[in-house]
Amino acid sequence: MIKYLGHSALELKIAASNILIDPFISGNPFAVAKADDYSPSHIILSHAHGDHIGDTYEIAKRTGALVISNFEIANHFAAQGLNIHPMGIGGSYTFPFGKLSFTPAWHSSSFDDGSYGGMPMGIVLEIEGKRIYHAGDTALFSDMILIGAKSIDLAFLPIGDNFTMGSDDALEALRFLKPKRVVPIHYNTFDLIKQDPYEFKEKVEANTSTSCIVMQAGDSIDL
Repeated sequence: MIKYLGHSALELKIAASNILIDPFISGNPFAVAKADDYSPSHIILSHAHGDHIGDTYEIAKRTGALVISNFEIANHFAAQGLNIHPMGIGGSYTFPFGKLSFTPAWHSSSFDDGSYGGMPMGIVLEIEGKRIYHAGDTALFSDMILIGAKSIDLAFLPIGDNFTMGSDDALEALRFLKPKRVVPIHYNTFDLIKQDPYEFKEKVEANTSTSCIVMQAGDSIDL
C-alpha cells in the first residue's frame, strides 16, 4: 500500500516495513495527519530542502527509524544522533522492504541554514516484484531513458514548474520512462507551483499509454 501525504511525501507499508519518503508533514497545507501519527521503520530522503526533509528529525528521534539518503544528509542526521544509512547516486542496497537505488535529479540541495546538502536524487524501489520511481525534485533530463529501460510499474513525477519540471516536461519524461501508471506530485503547495493536475491527466492519457492517477493527500493505492 502506498499513501500520498501531499506535496512529495509518501508512506509505503510493505510487509513488516513502514517507509516514509520526504516526510514534509508540519507546514504542509495538505497534510491530513500530524507527524506524531507516523511510526516508520525507514525514512528515505531525496534532498535537503525543508519541504522534503520536513519532520525527519522529530519522527526518527521518536521511532528510531533508519534515515536513508546521500552521504551529506545522512551524516547531518548522524551528528544529531539518528540511525543512518548513507548511499550515493548509482548505488543500490537491499533493505528488508526491498532494493533501493538512487538516480540523478537535476535540482539543488541545501539545508535551511544554507549548508550543502549533497546531490539531489531520484528514488527507485524494487518491492514485491514491482518497480517504483519517485523522481524527487528534478528537471527533465534525457537519462530518464536509462531509468525507464527496465519496466516501471508506478512513477511519481513533479509537475509544479518553477522549481521543477512542469506538466509539459513531465509529459516528455513519461515518453522516456514509459511507466504503467503515474501520479503527479509537487504542485499547488505554494503559489509558485500552482498547476491543474487534471489537465495533466488529460494530456497524459491522450498522448501516452500511461494511466494517470490524481491523488489527494490521504489517498492510497496498491502496488
